[in-house]
Amino acid sequence: MSYLLLVLGLVVLLFGGKFLVDGASSIAARLGLSPGLIGLTVVAFGTSAPELLVSVTAALKGSSDIAIGNVIGSNISNITLVLGISVVIFPIYIQKSTLKLDYPFTVISSLMFYAFAFNGWISLLEGIVLLICFVSLNLYFFKTIERVEFSEEDAVKMKKQPVALAIVQLIGGAAGLYFGSDLVVGNGTSIAEALGVSERIIGVTIIAIGTSLPELVTSVLAALKKETELALGNILGSNIMNVFSIIGFTALIKPIGVASEFINTDFIWMLGFTILLFPIMRINYVISRINGIALLIGYLLYLYFLI
Repeated sequence: MSYLLLVLGLVVLLFGGKFLVDGASSIAARLGLSPGLIGLTVVAFGTSAPELLVSVTAALKGSSDIAIGNVIGSNISNITLVLGISVVIFPIYIQKSTLKLDYPFTVISSLMFYAFAFNGWISLLEGIVLLICFVSLNLYFFKTIERVEFSEEDAVKMKKQPVALAIVQLIGGAAGLYFGSDLVVGNGTSIAEALGVSERIIGVTIIAIGTSLPELVTSVLAALKKETELALGNILGSNIMNVFSIIGFTALIKPIGVASEFINTDFIWMLGFTILLFPIMRINYVISRINGIALLIGYLLYLYFLI
């Protein structure tokens, strides 16, 4: 029963995030916010909302291993599983801006995450630092490149949507995120106890993959349309924001304990995959199907040594 409720919780989370984005975007468009600002704030927050609610709920319930594991596992699966599947569908050609902006910020955020967690605790002050980085980076991207996924056409459609429907979507989405996160954390803990495995393993695998489904769907659809730069930007951007926003917000609400197993194992895998991505991207400025298969094998190796 716990497995069914966990899956139900993930489904509720995903739909809750979508309804929240649709309702909030419609209201924001009616208030006259620019498409760029809506994409930067409402859409970006909504797509990260499932991971955020799971991590915050887990931290408040004392399941810090799930809170940390959710983010580390999501970052690992984004680089290996999501990116691997995307490039197997269609190779990704790398733009120099990706190497100069997206990738360096991905490395910096990962190193900050590791450094802050190294003493076994992510404090309130460290959470504030991460949130400052989150706000500053978004403002920088918005002012310099305005690379958002919310167009003028989207804004026009949102303005035509009835206000009552937008409010229902907003409230329903928020409720879905709340109840979905509660189901995921509660049943994830129960499954860990029943199987005799740690919450860490459940967090970095089942829950992390489940909350990464929006990134997987977005990247796969982009690959099928051969919009591969969007696929890579989505993956790297997600990893950056997972650290800055999710860990930052969670630590702001309640400081997060970090088990030594994360420090000695999972962080090393996360940093290793992140660093390995540079030569893969740099060689001929393309991530080939062979590279994608190698990334998928890397994820399977991680699971093998983990379990």
